[in-house]
Amino acid sequence: MRTSKKSGSDGRTGANESFDITSAPKSLKNDLAGRQRRYLISMIIRTVCFLLTVALPSPYRWFALAGAMILPYVAVVIANAGRETVLPGVNILRNTPKGIE
Repeated sequence: MRTSKKSGSDGRTGANESFDITSAPKSLKNDLAGRQRRYLISMIIRTVCFLLTVALPSPYRWFALAGAMILPYVAVVIANAGRETVLPGVNILRNTPKGIE
C-alpha cells in the first residue's frame, strides 16, 4: 500500500513523497521480544544438554557436553541476527561519491 503526500494549498510540502508502508520493519519492541525468546529457548536446550551430560552413559555423554559447550555461541549468533541496519536496495537510488575527494 502506498501513501503519497501532495503539496497542499499552503505549500508546506514542495514535492510529492511516496512512502511504502508494507516494507516497514518490525517495531523494536517486537524484534527485541523475538530475539529474547530465541535466546531463552537456546539456553533451555543448553541446560537440558548439561543435565543429559550427567544422566547419560559415557559415549552419549560427550555429545551432550559438546552441545552444551557449542550452544552459547550459536544462541548469541541467532539472538543477534535481528534488525539488520542495511536495507536492500537503499544505496541504488543514492548518488554517492566512489572515491576520496
